[in-house]
Amino acid sequence: MQEPPEIHPLPGDPRWSPPPLGRLARRGRPFPPAVNLACFLATLGSTVVAGALMTLDDWSWRAAREVLLGPRYWTLGVPYSLSLLLILGSHEMGHYVACRIYRIEASLPFFLPSPFLFGTFGAVIRIRAPFTHRRALFDVGVAGPLAGFIVAIPVLLYGLAHSTVTRQPARPGDIGLGSCLLLEILYPLFFRLGPEASIRLHPVFAAAWLGLLATALNLLPIGQLDGGHMLYAISPRVHATVSRYGVPAMIIFGVVFQAWPLVTFGIIFAIIGWRHPPLLDEEAGLDRGRLAIALLSLLIFLLCFIPQPIGVAG
Repeated sequence: MQEPPEIHPLPGDPRWSPPPLGRLARRGRPFPPAVNLACFLATLGSTVVAGALMTLDDWSWRAAREVLLGPRYWTLGVPYSLSLLLILGSHEMGHYVACRIYRIEASLPFFLPSPFLFGTFGAVIRIRAPFTHRRALFDVGVAGPLAGFIVAIPVLLYGLAHSTVTRQPARPGDIGLGSCLLLEILYPLFFRLGPEASIRLHPVFAAAWLGLLATALNLLPIGQLDGGHMLYAISPRVHATVSRYGVPAMIIFGVVFQAWPLVTFGIIFAIIGWRHPPLLDEEAGLDRGRLAIALLSLLIFLLCFIPQPIGVAG
């Protein structure tokens, strides 16, 4: 007599209960919270400096030295810094909370400081246990971009409201931020641009713009990006095909349109591989509600995708 198949209830089923923390195999040892705090404070400092330089509209080494050595300038960079850290932190906390719901062990966010233009390379969390099933993978993947996008919208509107139209010609070396579909919809609501006019963007706008860029990049349906997690949860076979051809397409598109973040991601995936690790349970599919959220995420990607992120005046 054949044994009845074992039933594995999923979230939403009254019989489901999350596995206890620590039951699943861990990937690596956790860092002490002091490391998270040190990374956060370093990124706070680097983004305050970047925000002050944006406010002064001076990227020379002399200005950078004066900002670093002059605490009176630091308050100029606080609005940009706090806005950006709020968006990036919301994105990573979305992942973290989803991991906690499914009892998947994960670290608190690590903020990554940078000495360059925006003052940060973003933020990450470290997931130290395998994903249990497709619904968990999808929910963890989508939670970050949705949380970051929701927080970025009011920050973006504030930044647009405090930006101004100028008729001064661009100076050689001036940095321009690329546009996306969402910005093309919003610009006419805030500005009347005539011939030779341009927008002097508020630093808070730059923080929101960077949040939109990070959202779009993370939603790319490739490898182990957030969009890759979501696509794998929908169809591992489609994920394999899209990733295989998407990585060289990213590099080519990035070179043609000078979208260097795409080139960077493409090279990283070409080196480490685009394959997604298997799940503990590959059988259970997604319900219609999650498929609808996947379509919403695709719309957000289309709204936020910036083909040419950075332009420099000649």
